[in-house]
Parts: sequence; C-alpha cells; structure tokens
Amino acid sequence: MSHKILVVEDDDSLLETLEYNLVRQGYEVLLARDGRTGLKLAREQQPDLLLLDLMLPGLDGFEVCRQLRQEMSVPILMLTARTEEVDKIVGLEVGADDYLTKPFSMRELLARVKALLRRVKLIREDLEAEQEGLETAVSPVKPVTTLTFGNLTIDENRREVTLDGAPIRLKPKEFELLIFLARNRGIALSRDLILERVWDWSYDGNSRTVDVHVRWLREKIEPDPRNAARIVTIRGIGYRFDG
Repeated sequence: MSHKILVVEDDDSLLETLEYNLVRQGYEVLLARDGRTGLKLAREQQPDLLLLDLMLPGLDGFEVCRQLRQEMSVPILMLTARTEEVDKIVGLEVGADDYLTKPFSMRELLARVKALLRRVKLIREDLEAEQEGLETAVSPVKPVTTLTFGNLTIDENRREVTLDGAPIRLKPKEFELLIFLARNRGIALSRDLILERVWDWSYDGNSRTVDVHVRWLREKIEPDPRNAARIVTIRGIGYRFDG
C-alpha cells in the first residue's frame, strides 16, 4: 500500500513538479493551493506525510502546522523561500518535523520524505510491538534487549549503560533520550519530535530541554563532548545518533 502525501503549495509550477516526482516514486499525492484547503484535506484524508509551504494565501503554513499538530501526529516537512533562522526555529517549535529552504533539489526533498516516512514507520512498529507485548505476554520474563555500539552498550531491560565495560549513571530522562536516539540510529530527528516522544506533548517545556539533555549525554558517552561523534547535531533540525 502506497503512502499518501498531501502537498500544500501555492506555486503552480512547483506544485506540478512535486506531484510528478512523488507519483513517480509510487506515492499517492493530494494537492492543495492554500492553507484552509490543505487543513481541510489533512483532516479528511489523514495523509501519511505533509509537504507544507510556509507562505500561503488565507492561512499560512505556521498556523496550518500549529492546528494540525494539536490534532494529529502526521510528519510535516515545511518548504519556504525565507532563509531567516528565526523562521526555521518557529516552524520547528509549532510542530514541523523538518525544514527545507527553496530552491532545493528534488533529490534532497525525496530523500527527506523517505527518511521521515521511515522514521514514523519505526516509531509505529515500536509502539505496536510494545502494545502487543502487553496484550499477549505469556511469560513474566522479558526478552533481553541489548544495543551495542562499539564500546557503548545499552541494556534496555536492566536500564543500564556501560562504556568500556564500566557502568554510566544516567538520569531517567537521559536514559530514555539515549534509547530513542539509538533505536533511530542514522536518522535525523527534529527537536520537537524528540520532545514529543521522550517527554510527550503534555510536557510544559520547550526544545531547549532537548539541547540540555543532549549536552549531558555527550559528557557521559562521547570521547570528546565538544566534537561529538555519537550524537551529531543536524543544523536547523535536531540530532542524529551515529552509534
């Protein structure tokens, strides 16, 4: 079953180009030329991913993103010709998962679309597996789940982390953050997505919380915290765990 992608863009030429290339990749594509129509289609069609232009007639991309994020967890990739860093920060803070500045290469856009869909798939599989485990467990003994990255070992069941065989003391949220990053190794994760998955939407803080906890983690698991090799900063987006 192909993924359903909603494209909200008021530039007809770009809209047609995006539709053509996405359809070629096997995606089902829905189109909207203004914010209100895009919002309506998103609610009715429940797409798997949203490509959302920032500057839209009637209702801009920020407001569309803000409203949708209160109702659903669809991944949102924002598109804009504006390059100011504050716009990127605001876009991510209202709920966008990724940000692409025009002009962009179609190859990069398709790669980001694929990465976002893959990330959501992994998260859903994790949640389904956890739910299935709760519903169908036949043994009180939980299977051993250990993640190993070179000299770093994470034991999920025991909630223990060791570096070169020596235990590392992590705060509960530091451990949960490390697990989330490690399970999504190699994938760029936005600060807002990390905040949602590790702290959940009821948390009253902001993405600065993620930065602080990443810094603490780096100080404990990185050979050189100032030149991080395990938890890499993705400028304008968030972080990627490279193991």
